[in-house]
Amino acid sequence: MAEAQGTRAVDPSLVLLTVEEAARRLRIGRTTCFKLVRAGEIESVMVGRLRRVPPDALGTYVSELRRRPAEAV
Repeated sequence: MAEAQGTRAVDPSLVLLTVEEAARRLRIGRTTCFKLVRAGEIESVMVGRLRRVPPDALGTYVSELRRRPAEAV
């Protein structure tokens, strides 16, 4: 069903994710996810010339967000 909505399901057994796959899991935009990776807020590794995100880095990022004080809107 996710395929019909224009998104692909991400295999939960993957050891490393592309930045696009990480963005889909976080339900944020690709560009935003690249910015977070570039800023070091989401851990990533290089495999040759490819940037990859360990799946557990997403949980770490969300945990850090939850620890931050709420920003005034």
